[in-house]
Amino acid sequence: MEISAQQVKELREATGAGILDCRKALAENNGDFDKAVASLREKGLAAAAKKVGREAKEGVVELYSHGGGRVGVMVEVNCETDFVGRTEQFRAFAHDLALQIAAANPRWLDVADVPAEVLESEKTIARNRAIQEGRPEKARDKIVEGRLEKFYQDTCLLKQPFVKDEALTVGDLLKHTIATVGENIIIRRFARWELGENA
Repeated sequence: MEISAQQVKELREATGAGILDCRKALAENNGDFDKAVASLREKGLAAAAKKVGREAKEGVVELYSHGGGRVGVMVEVNCETDFVGRTEQFRAFAHDLALQIAAANPRWLDVADVPAEVLESEKTIARNRAIQEGRPEKARDKIVEGRLEKFYQDTCLLKQPFVKDEALTVGDLLKHTIATVGENIIIRRFARWELGENA
């Protein structure tokens, strides 16, 4: 099947993949746009997974002020080379993270960072609520699991729905950015301050 330049262009705009990769994906999927997109995403995420162990010490500390100075955010995002650290895409990713932190107020980066005592407390609260609601005993574990997942989405940055596109989590956005820039990226740390809050 003949693949047109227009098809390649549209796929490139939709995925950010290279021209040759787009042409190859379209050819492998007989010109089917949706299958080509899925194929490129799978390859990109697989490539991103390989990069995850690599050292990342370059990058940026992004500062963001929101609401006329009522909320301030500082986030450190690292990559492998200063070349990538200076790119517009990397800087935009760091800015989007700061915006996310300002809007969604996460407490931790990921699930593994939630202290054990906080996790136990949340489990107890979820189980007691299920009992008070009269839920059947055999369903309670599932209910607790579901409420913990909601807790993670509210409090862990990588689990939160991305404020600019709620179909993606911040973790998904990180993987897509790693796949696109071709380097490991680490969200090292962040802090958020709100005017008048107690430290």
